[in-house]
Amino acid sequence: MKKYYCFFKLRFATGLQYRMASVTALTTQLIWGLMECLAYKAIAEASGGNLPMDYSSIVTYIWLKEALLVLFNTWAADNDLFAMIINGNIAYELCRPVSIYSMWFSRTTGARIAEAIMRCIPVLFCAFLMPDPYRMTLPVNGISFLLFLLTLFLAMGITITFCMIVYMLCFFTISPQGWRMVLTGAVDFLSGNVIPLPFFPKKFLFLVEMSPFAYMQNVPFRIYSGDLVGEEIYQCILRQIFWLAILMFLGVVIWKQAEKRVIVQGG
Repeated sequence: MKKYYCFFKLRFATGLQYRMASVTALTTQLIWGLMECLAYKAIAEASGGNLPMDYSSIVTYIWLKEALLVLFNTWAADNDLFAMIINGNIAYELCRPVSIYSMWFSRTTGARIAEAIMRCIPVLFCAFLMPDPYRMTLPVNGISFLLFLLTLFLAMGITITFCMIVYMLCFFTISPQGWRMVLTGAVDFLSGNVIPLPFFPKKFLFLVEMSPFAYMQNVPFRIYSGDLVGEEIYQCILRQIFWLAILMFLGVVIWKQAEKRVIVQGG
């Protein structure tokens, strides 16, 4: 376990070095978040306030999404890992006396948390200073905030285990671009990153809630904003744990199959 913690710490420290990139992303996320708030404000006024979510909950959801963007965006995968698979440097990884899956999981987690820390604090600070009605609100109570933190880490785990499956599937293809474009694009939409899931048609939402994607960012953001309450929260937590275990198991199984057929050419 100590060696995987070292991989996590090394990648975390590396991620903290890219401060200028975070400043640039901060500007983009603030502008994009405000544009989304304005768009939903126009929708709310046009519909007479008849929306699937309260407008203040939508605003809070948007700012959380922008602040924690790198935690849940599946397209923000580690390009170094894809490069290793393509150019054959995976051979060096195979020489290490460690589990490839656990090592890459640790690295991915460290990189995402480091980037999220640098971006979320200034984004949230600005979101709380926004004028009404574009200002982010505090959670309903302390229990909601604790449940938000719990589901946040579970949702991050589901996102990373899904990305691990994408990495492992790339061992069976010549180029990873196909898998990345299809899978990450679909997940971006189905996880509530484009629009919150309550805006989906009920029949389609029922199907989405049967997948792991509904238990990524959708759950913690709606708990914090007060849109998800009561017993439904605990049902979502159980489903998060279920999908985290299933996706991790699938990732390990796919890696075991890929490990048997890895061929490194050149010299």
